Amino acid sequence: MAMTDPIADMLTRIRNAGLAKHQKLDIPSSNLKVALATVLKDLGYIKNFKTVSDDKQGVLRIYLKFDNDNQHVIHEIKRVSTPGRRIYVGKDEIPMVKNGLGCAILSTSKGLLPDAAAREAQLGGEVLCTLW
Repeated sequence: MAMTDPIADMLTRIRNAGLAKHQKLDIPSSNLKVALATVLKDLGYIKNFKTVSDDKQGVLRIYLKFDNDNQHVIHEIKRVSTPGRRIYVGKDEIPMVKNGLGCAILSTSKGLLPDAAAREAQLGGEVLCTLW
């Protein structure tokens, strides 16, 4: 069966692997997923990632990050915009997640950006997900 929302699948796999205390996870790769993993790494929510080539589309291997108490650093990760209901915001309407403790990731004309970078660049776009 075809997957209708690969980003939601990626976020769910990250959430489930973190709850199960896995050190790494493998998901099917795409350019958007690699860009999302890059933003997550830059924000410090994952340790690292790499792409592994195979005979099909490739595999994105994500190494999860845990704190000193062996708790996953991502407490909550939610998909905001879905294929059936896209959520677009202007530069003045970018959501604040947990009063700035969390982060919203936006798809803008300059690529995927965290909410702070989008505010600084004065760009709006599609709100892909929120996390803290």
